[in-house]
Amino acid sequence: MLDDFLKIPLLGFCLLNLSGCDWISRQVSPPTQFTAKNLAVIVNEADPLSVQIGEYYQRKRRIAARNIIKISFPPQQTALTPETFKELKATVDAQTPSMVEGYALTWAAPYRVGCMSITSAFAFGFNPAFCANGCNPTAVNPFFNQETIHPYKHLKIRPTIMLAATNFEQAKQLIDRGVAADETFPTGTAYLLNTTDKARNVRSQFYRFITNSMPFQFDIKEIKGDVLENKTDVMFYFTGLAQVEKLNTLRFRPGAIADHLTSLGGQLTDSSQMSSLRWLEAGATGSYGAVVEPCNFPQKFPYPAIVIQSYLNGSTLLESYWKSVAWPGQGVFIGEPLARPFGHIHR
Repeated sequence: MLDDFLKIPLLGFCLLNLSGCDWISRQVSPPTQFTAKNLAVIVNEADPLSVQIGEYYQRKRRIAARNIIKISFPPQQTALTPETFKELKATVDAQTPSMVEGYALTWAAPYRVGCMSITSAFAFGFNPAFCANGCNPTAVNPFFNQETIHPYKHLKIRPTIMLAATNFEQAKQLIDRGVAADETFPTGTAYLLNTTDKARNVRSQFYRFITNSMPFQFDIKEIKGDVLENKTDVMFYFTGLAQVEKLNTLRFRPGAIADHLTSLGGQLTDSSQMSSLRWLEAGATGSYGAVVEPCNFPQKFPYPAIVIQSYLNGSTLLESYWKSVAWPGQGVFIGEPLARPFGHIHR
């Protein structure tokens, strides 16, 4: 568990030379052109819920039929073997149109492939370099903090996210929230929780930089405490706890992003901690969690400053979240990929 790794040195992003830490001084990128044309939706034909989610998402986002990729495997299992996955990935690759830059998966399980998250496995292919034996680094995400809007064309990866839900009503609400968020430029607050959980609070070392250096286009509040409650303006919520209380007292703004740094939040359907699905069920539009023990390396979790800045610059949820994790091999991305609250869509 994370508590066992308090003595491990925390390596900053700058020290790792991961694409430079001058992100705050960079020129704002032009509006992203990542749209429904660039996204392929992967459906498990053996899972009726996956099929239903895929059909609804296709209608709501007007996904072209050529971008619907159908595979088949027994549903409800939490993990795929690398061998099974490689066969499925070959089928996906054969069906993927050349203009596709990212994938959306229409299920909550499986969430893992061997030692990797399933979203990283689809993005990179199964590769043990993105796993870790104990408390060790993993391979670096080439999309980390990059400005390209063509991750496949330029970097040969297709960032992947799960339209994850355990029933259709939850999936429908998630999709509807993402679509409704587009081009709304919502007001709201980014809440950065500095918790008493020493092992899981490692991202708090970056909070002062965020509050002092981020553009004053959005309200950012660092709060010392374990609980955020009775807030009606939550646009971003980052914390470090095994269980997050009082989510039912919060109201999330359109397109909101929220996650908690802990060991097993990405075990979506059977976690012994709080599943990252709870964020989506509470009203967030995107979240993230670890599927196998990551240790408390901040590089294995979203870096709030990059998520916020990319999103405010007009990128989609898929792009913004993926750009913010340096070592994503052990973590799963969930949410509505095309949500774009802060940018104009070039259709």
